Amino acid sequence: MKWILALLGMFALTAPAWAADVSGLLHWSQRVELTTNVSGIVQTVKANVGEQVKKGQVLVTLDASGYQAQVAEAQAVIARNKEEQQDAKRNLDRVEELYKRTTISTSELESAQSRQARATAHLNEAQAHLRRTQKVLGDATLRAPFDALVVARQVEPGQVVASQFQPQALLIVARAGEMIARAKVSLAQVEKLKVGAAVTVEVNKQNFSGKIQSLGLEPVSDKGDVGYPVEVQFPTQAVLRAGTPALLKLP
Repeated sequence: MKWILALLGMFALTAPAWAADVSGLLHWSQRVELTTNVSGIVQTVKANVGEQVKKGQVLVTLDASGYQAQVAEAQAVIARNKEEQQDAKRNLDRVEELYKRTTISTSELESAQSRQARATAHLNEAQAHLRRTQKVLGDATLRAPFDALVVARQVEPGQVVASQFQPQALLIVARAGEMIARAKVSLAQVEKLKVGAAVTVEVNKQNFSGKIQSLGLEPVSDKGDVGYPVEVQFPTQAVLRAGTPALLKLP
């Protein structure tokens, strides 16, 4: 009998002691509605609901032929302006040399300097315009902002996207590899907790190690259930769904 009691005592010492088990729900740690800043006809959609995508992966492309033509035109303008700027620089060098020899007037030197300044300004303006057109061309391709799960797809090939109106969410994605468990606790419980404290989250009989991300300062009420919100962030390789019940084992 004594050895049974001893074993029970050892188990009590080694087993984790939780101050409270609180029921909660899973939420995405980050959920983003993806849209584009440019207008056009959707050419391809390379993502479906439930798929996991990598940061930078192409998700949606618009017909970019018009934007590509604008970039080519801007590059041609830069090429012309570079020639003009180089010609103006050569002319200024020649005039400055002649001026040193006192063979030309000050007004001629100033005229050459003004021509050089105008040519440089035109080149700078053309380069800025090229950067803008390249930005627009880049915006015609929608990429994943981070490793994510595709939560919703609201676009199809052939669809017209009009950016000048209310921006339309084309895809909704959620950050992959981590989740948030949210629950409500009493005032007495929340005062014992600290941000960063370790918490075990149980989902479908599987335990995940997480940390308290935030503690509410005001009570919230939901269908008569009043409490202080607690958010626990935890990493996971498993694909979990928002809204899944979870059990927070608070320290």
